[in-house]
Amino acid sequence: MFSLEATKNLSRPELSQGNQVLVVEDEDLIREMLVLALEEEGYDVKTAADGQTALNYFYDAQNGQGEFPFDLIILDLMLPQVNGLDLCRLLRHQGNPVPILILSAKGSETDRVLGLEVGADDYLTKPFSMRELVARCRALLRRQRLNGLSQPPVLEFGQINLYPQECRAIVRGQEVNLSPKEFRLLELFMSYPRRVWSRDQLLDRVWGPDFVGDSKTVDVHIRWLREKLEVDPSQPEYIITVRGFGYRLG
Repeated sequence: MFSLEATKNLSRPELSQGNQVLVVEDEDLIREMLVLALEEEGYDVKTAADGQTALNYFYDAQNGQGEFPFDLIILDLMLPQVNGLDLCRLLRHQGNPVPILILSAKGSETDRVLGLEVGADDYLTKPFSMRELVARCRALLRRQRLNGLSQPPVLEFGQINLYPQECRAIVRGQEVNLSPKEFRLLELFMSYPRRVWSRDQLLDRVWGPDFVGDSKTVDVHIRWLREKLEVDPSQPEYIITVRGFGYRLG
């Protein structure tokens, strides 16, 4: 099912100490081996054998008005009670930005695209190399930490205010609901006003280098974003098409 290659030569304890990882996996053997490998790397690991148990962690944090306790979730898809896709979708709908790595036996292009579209940050198929999984965990946490250091509390452009750490967008004084991809597109545009982005660049930055699909996905999300931002989406004043190149903000 998976390869237990040694990870000691890649060990970077300074990157893992203090990070809490939630492993949501219903297969006992895989779950136990993930715990062993991650704890050896210095991570604090909790487990859930079904989606409902994982969801309870989220609700407990909400009810206690505390912060979500995990820095990373490793998520199987075919789970009892609440499946992984629904769990991922719910976390993103609630604005939870925790990095999610899907670990699944479902490896078709459609499965991978769907997993990333509902808000996962990475997708690894079974059978897998434990060494690769640990490296991907480390990369996701590094990216999350750099984003947290570089993000200002609010991004402003025109009558749009974006709060990256709260996953909220205010347009003309009203809060708007954005999907995870719409939010990330807008965050990228607002981080670099008036920079022109090609479709391939947007795919790489928002969907990730592993995205497999048509670049028209970008056009579809831009259209949806305009419908939520613009007074007249047919005459956009914020997200501008730069013919022959791509899109820019302003």
